[in-house]
Amino acid sequence: MRRPDGDRGQVSIELLGMTPLIVLTLVLVWQAVLVGYTFTLAGNAADEAVRAGTAAAPGGARQAACAAEGTKHLSSAWRDGATVSCGGSGYVTAEVRLHVPVLFPGLIDFPAEVTGHAGAVEEVKR
Repeated sequence: MRRPDGDRGQVSIELLGMTPLIVLTLVLVWQAVLVGYTFTLAGNAADEAVRAGTAAAPGGARQAACAAEGTKHLSSAWRDGATVSCGGSGYVTAEVRLHVPVLFPGLIDFPAEVTGHAGAVEEVKR
């Protein structure tokens, strides 16, 4: 026996049932975007750091210039947990480690880190 209204309201019920799955999918996609953006930031920061490191004198001055330039363009959400290290002689390398934020940058971070690497030949001063 069929009701006179048929399937009226069925789409609303199905949408309510699917809403948690839709929201979960959007949250996971957004988190994947944040992970990718953190990889991009780490790579760019490493490039900037090694560029500054090749122009600085070896030793403490190189590490200071490298760290300052490596974190210069990072927003505070990524800068707070960032570590920058430079080294090498002749061929300078930089490594930048950033924490991946959970959903909103600046609130909490995943315990895992994203690493960006860069290297360049040291500039010769004449």
